[in-house]
Amino acid sequence: MLDAQTTTLEMSNTAGAAVETMDVTIGNPTILTKNTHGLINGIVGVLSAFAGTDADDMNGETVVVKYATTNTFAVAINSIGLTLTEDLGTITPQTYIEIGNILDWDLPGDTHNMIDGTTLASTRGEETPGIPRGSATTFNLNWTSDDPGLLAAEAARVLKTLKTWRITYSDASIHVFTGYIVGINDAGGVDDKVGGSITIHRVGALATSE
Repeated sequence: MLDAQTTTLEMSNTAGAAVETMDVTIGNPTILTKNTHGLINGIVGVLSAFAGTDADDMNGETVVVKYATTNTFAVAINSIGLTLTEDLGTITPQTYIEIGNILDWDLPGDTHNMIDGTTLASTRGEETPGIPRGSATTFNLNWTSDDPGLLAAEAARVLKTLKTWRITYSDASIHVFTGYIVGINDAGGVDDKVGGSITIHRVGALATSE
């Protein structure tokens, strides 16, 4: 059983120090090597500076660090058959800011619109799922107007900035997703605390870090 206590919600904030001149090992997943890189599982970063015929398959990709050791880590890119130059890759990790005082959450998976192919010749409905789509998730919280994470989230909402989000569970497993903030609300009543919520519309796939 996984305990919900100590679960945290974090939002990408600024770019961290780049890890440069990484060696690449072709595979699925792709293994990147840099002595004492300092990255941990769940870190999200953007790849750049790869060279070779197929460098465009790496450069610009947003990836999640997985299976990190002192000198290596994996990214979920299938590089089998690609031509890449060694010792040139860079990853620029994102730093995160925590959204404080979270009470609960509900993180649904992808949804699908149903494509209706039913005709007059059909004997029953002929429906197939369409492409996967993101969905909205709401985190309820105790309202603290000076919480740095909440202030940063409100700025991201106003600017309509796509953010990366990281949920870390009590067993240190991590879910990472990208999404826009579509609502931040607060409410209260007589003899009660001020509560609130932050709603994020997820876009892109939900990634899990080991």
